[in-house]
Order: sequence, then C-alpha cells, then structure tokens
Amino acid sequence: MEEIKATPSKFPALPADAMVIIPLRYTVLFPGMIVPISVGRESSIAAAQEAVRAERPVGLLLQHDSEVEAPTPEQIYQIGTCANILRYLTSQDSGHYIVCQGDRRIRVLEFLDGYPFHVARVEFLEDENEQGHDIQARLLQLKQRAAEIIDLLPQAPAELVTATQNIGSAAALADFVTGLMDLPLQQKQEVLETRNLQLRLDKVLQFLSDRIEVLKLSHEINEQTKERMDDRQREFLLREQLKTIQKELGDATDSVADVEKLKAALLKANMPAEVEAHTRKELQRLERMQEAAAEFAMLCTYLEWMTELPWSAQSEEHIDIGQARRILDEDHFGLDKVKRRILEHLAVRKLNPAGNSPILCFVGPPGVGKTSLGQSVARATGRKFVRVALGGVHDEAEIRGHRRTYVGALPGNIIQALRKAGTRNCVMMLDELDKLGAGMHGDPAAALLEVLDPEQNAHFRDSYLGQPFDLSKVMFIGTANMLDTIPAPLLDRMEVIRLPGYTAQEKAQIARRYLVPRQLEADGMTEQQCRIDDAAIHAIIRDYTREAGVRNLEREIGTVFRHVAMRIAEGSAQQMHLELAQLAEILGPKTFESELALHASLPGVATGLAWTPSGGDILFIEATVTPGKGKLILTGKLGDIMKESAQAAHTLVKAHCAELGVDAAVFESSDIHVHVPAGAMPKDGPSAGVAIYVALCSLLTHRPVSNDCAMTGEISLRGLVLPVGGVKEKVLAALQAGIKRVLLPARNRKELDDIPAEARRELQFIWLESVDDALREAVGALPHH
Repeated sequence: MEEIKATPSKFPALPADAMVIIPLRYTVLFPGMIVPISVGRESSIAAAQEAVRAERPVGLLLQHDSEVEAPTPEQIYQIGTCANILRYLTSQDSGHYIVCQGDRRIRVLEFLDGYPFHVARVEFLEDENEQGHDIQARLLQLKQRAAEIIDLLPQAPAELVTATQNIGSAAALADFVTGLMDLPLQQKQEVLETRNLQLRLDKVLQFLSDRIEVLKLSHEINEQTKERMDDRQREFLLREQLKTIQKELGDATDSVADVEKLKAALLKANMPAEVEAHTRKELQRLERMQEAAAEFAMLCTYLEWMTELPWSAQSEEHIDIGQARRILDEDHFGLDKVKRRILEHLAVRKLNPAGNSPILCFVGPPGVGKTSLGQSVARATGRKFVRVALGGVHDEAEIRGHRRTYVGALPGNIIQALRKAGTRNCVMMLDELDKLGAGMHGDPAAALLEVLDPEQNAHFRDSYLGQPFDLSKVMFIGTANMLDTIPAPLLDRMEVIRLPGYTAQEKAQIARRYLVPRQLEADGMTEQQCRIDDAAIHAIIRDYTREAGVRNLEREIGTVFRHVAMRIAEGSAQQMHLELAQLAEILGPKTFESELALHASLPGVATGLAWTPSGGDILFIEATVTPGKGKLILTGKLGDIMKESAQAAHTLVKAHCAELGVDAAVFESSDIHVHVPAGAMPKDGPSAGVAIYVALCSLLTHRPVSNDCAMTGEISLRGLVLPVGGVKEKVLAALQAGIKRVLLPARNRKELDDIPAEARRELQFIWLESVDDALREAVGALPHH
C-alpha cells in the first residue's frame, strides 16, 4: 500500500460551511467508528483526494439504490456522518482506500455546483435527551443485550464484551452496537437519522431482540445438525467395521463398493427433498438385494442416472449485451434483425432472470446458420450448449423416456442431453422440429408440448425417472426449415425468427471471413500457400451455387482448395493463386445461368417465384393451345392449391376475353395446356395465380412476357391480387437469377423493409393491385385493353 499525502488543490476552494460528500453503496458509518472504505468511482476518488489535499473532513452519505453508478443529490440520503480521513492508501492493483473515523451526524442543506464531485453545505446535528432515568435504564438494557448477542456470534473476540460494557454514553453505545450488527442498510440509516436518543435506543433494542431470536434459532439448528453428523459418523464407523468383517470372512463383493459410491454420489447430487427421499428408498432396496437378482443391475443403472443428473448444478450466467453483440458479429455476417431479436431476448433475461422468456425458433433454409446461432447464444451467455436432433424421431419415448419395466430402458433425449451438459441452465437446441414423425408409439410433437411450455416444464416428468425435473432454467432454441409440418399447438409455444438467406454480396463476405479460412485449415494450408481472388469467389457464387445458405458454397470452395492441396502435396507447385480463369478447369462448366432471355422469349411463358424449404426459387409457367374440346390440362406434378390457382386464372381469362381481344370461341374448340417444368418435383402453394394468368394472356394475345421480370401473387375471381408469404426468400431467388423487375402484391408492400438493402438497390419492385397491373407490366399495353 502507498499512502497519499496532502498537496495543493486544483479545484475552487471549498466554502467554510461546505463539505465534500462521498456517496456510499454498502456502508453506513456511525460517529465514533473507524472503518476502511474502498473507493472505486472516479468522482469519489477525486472527492477523497480533494479532502486529503484540503485537510478537511468528508461527509459520508448512503445512496438509495446501490446499483446506481452516478447518484444525483435526490438519490442520496440527506443525513449522514462527518468523518475524518485518517489514511488514504492505494494498492498495487490500482485500488483506492480511505480509513475514516466518524465524528458527528450531519444534515445536507444544499448541494453546490462547480465541482466534479458532490459538495454540500451542511449543519451538524446534536443528540437530544442526553440525561434522565429513562435513558439510563435503556443503557443498561442495551449493554445486557449487546453481551447476549456477542455470545451468540461465532468467532467473536472476548474483548468485545468488555469494550461494550465500558462505553458510558448511551448515544455512543447505540451507534457502536448498530454499526457492529449485521442489519439491512435501511435499518442502519433509520437509526442514524433518529435524533431523539430515547427513540433511537428503543429502535436499537428492537433490532437487537429480533437479531437475537434469529441467532438463537440458528444456534439450535447448528446443534441439531451436529447431532445428526455424530449419528452419521457412528453409522460410518459401524459400516467400516462390517466391511472389515465381511472381508475377513471372504464375503466382500463389488456390490458393496457400488452401493457406497452411489451413497457418496447421492450426498453430492443436492436433489429436491421429495426426489431425494424417493432415491434413498430405492438405494435401501438395492442394499437389501442380492447381486445375482435380475433387478440389481437395472436398479444400479437407475440410481446412477438419478445421482448424475444436474438437479441443482448451474453454470454461472454472465449476460453482457455488448459482449454478446461482439460474439454474434464475430460468428455471423449480416442477419441484423435476427441478431437484434436475440440481443433483446438476452436483455430481458438479464433484467428478469426469473421470468419465463419466450422460446425462440429459428426458421430458414439449410445452411443459413441456425445451429451456429444457437452456439453463439450459448457462448455469449457463458452456458453449456447441447443439441438434440429430432429429425426422424417418431416414438414418444424418445422425448419422455421409457418405463423402467422394459429391458434396456433409458431416459428421453431431453434428460440425456441435460446429463451430458452437466448443468440445469444449459442452452438446448431442438434441431429439425419440422421433421418430427408420428408412429404407432405415440406423437413426439405432443410430448414436446410440456417441454416447451414455460408454465409446465418446471415439473417435467420423464417416464424413466418417475420424478419431476425442473426444465424452467433451460434456454430452449428450436430450428426448422419450414413451419407447415409443425403442429399449431407446438408452434404457439415458440417465437418464430426467420432467416431468409443471403444475397450474393453477403455470401462473398461470409466466404472471405469464415469459409476460406476454415477450408484452408481443414486442408492443412496457409494463406501464403493458397490465395483466391474475389472475382473467383463471386463466380463460384454466381455460376456454381444457387442456394439461400452457404453450405454448397463451402463445398465448392473446398473442392477448389483440395485441387491446390494435391498440387502442393505432389510437389508440382509450392503455392497457387486462384483466379477466375482457372475455375472452369477445376469445377467444370458453369452449373447455373443467370440470363433468362432464352427461357422467356416466346408467348405463353411466364416466370414465377416460389418458396421451398430450401429457400426461394424461380418457376417457369408454360402454356400452349392445342385442338380439342375446351379442356384445361395441368401437368408438372402440381398440388391441389396450385391446380385451383390455374382453374381460377383460366376462368378469369375467359371472363375478360373481350377486353383482352381474344376470340371466345377458342375456349370451345381448343384445349389449353399449362405445364410447370421439372415435373418430378412436387409444387404447391397459393402464389402462382398471377404468373399463370399472365402466361395464359400472353399465349392467347400472342405477345411474349418481358424476360427481365418475375412475379408472385394469388388472384381472386374479381381480378384482385392477393398477398402471399415468403416474399424475402422469393426476392433473393429473383436477385440470384438475374431478374431486374419483381411484381409483388401491393398488400405485401409492408414487407419491403425486411428485404435486404442490396436487393432493394438492384431490383425494381412493382406493386400489383389487380391482374391488369400485372398484365400491363409483364406483357405491355394490349391494343384492346
């Protein structure tokens, strides 16, 4: 420790009746007490140093809320203690400490401005009613009570009783005892503010009486605990002697050791009282059971599970919003709205740790980072991360566990994951919720209803355990590619956060920041040995991948790097610089073409936009007329909803044939065939009505659809364009396919802000109120229209 000396002040001189004020968080200083105080805030350090320099006393006042970092005068109690600073010390770890001796009570009259710390005019308060028989009687009572409470305090020095008995002033003794007692700060402040000495003594005596009752009860509990410990020690000695006797007789078996291990584990498990009583009962059954019994091994396994589960073990959670934001930005590029919602979720948990926060569900195409987002949340909160794969699970017992009557029974995946995590407040990711099945052994999705309900999961009962386990501290995060297959009651328990996918520019940034370094490390190369141009990365994104996520992009980059690794390993090259011209040699011809002019240059062909579980995609609608009897032929493996859209578009065209300049007789003498290519792929959904209508109008008016536009939207028989879902995914698909104009329902305009900025810059959005708007923009003004 180094002591600070008095030096000239750099602040304005303090008035004669003014005093430097230091707000205290956790201490109430009484007159006559000598207490060391740690000074941590910059303003408090400056105040203490100024008092030392000016050789003036300081006013030590308690602040109302200890969490407030910079309290205002209104947030500080007005009555405190004037204290002299005996020593000012600094430690090697830059800590500041003052040793203060309380002098007299003070009351703040007014705070003064112009200083970087609190300065106030104060008045000194004197005690009232110093003499009298009432005061003396209370003084004697206080000395008796003080001696009684000191006897009950553990490790209290014997000299403390003598010190209290030698204090002759009732005011001094009241202050000394109150400062010595472990009382709430508000009660100490209440004693400090009581000027009437008789009232002050009554309050101190009341607080002493309450504290003595608590200490007496604690002492009785300690004595009872000691007696129980003595009984356990006696039982331990008897069991050790029994072991020795069994060993001498040759009767000792491994089962005794197993039982002892289970007993030791039970003491450490810290189970709830009800569960512990049940487990002890089962353990006693095991002790009485012969090792050769069929149930012995099953009961041993059950007790191992019970003692190894984290009934009370918790990770220490540190939620720092700034650090969480840095971790999310380090691990993921883009996804600004998703990150903001996660940070809001963490902020609510920080402010209300005991509250039932919503269960998040990340929904998006494969490869957009749903699972890695859950890992980032766990890293940001300091929790353990476990993943439960639900894809293909079709047995309710996989969630709730098997009954112990079955051979090979085990707890469900939830309890198994908790055992693996070792803490009851882990981050548990329930992966692929949309791929849960239902078989003859029950519905797993129904079993998850209790797991994901904050009102019920505090008493989740696994069939194998047979006892309730508290899941309320677990942070559940679900993932899914689509919501259609998730049951509505299960979906209602979660808050859906959509991850639509990435633009080409975002993919390039992700590749440069994450995928390239990861693949270099996986292939055992350094950046000096293998470099790749930005142009080559953009070409891979544009010509060799067509996806919402980046999983295939990473595979293609890995293919390129493995080619380099082979060249370096065989010695034909020391290092390589990959450029755009080399991609065709390594990856082959381009897989995707961005130019759509060839696909949409004939009448009767329109480009639609579709949503799939793998992200958005473009969809070509082809229509042609053949001689026939007025039938509408639909091919391309269309679902029921899409067939209905085609029927509605066909009827709408027939209803407006005069306006379109189409001879109505064509509908009687010809068949109209609507085909959606890629017939092996099932296609369905209420979003193709506009594209089918435009394709039919283009066919019958012999005018081609503009090859730079794509459209989505459902139609009504009145010709209105109805809103659709999946707009973000569809717009991203249009951007990747080289579309310039996107025709969207006007009622989807509110989703424009959710579309990435790059797509808003490069695409022209046309909002459709009716099918006439779509026809005008896609085909152009018709002569008869």
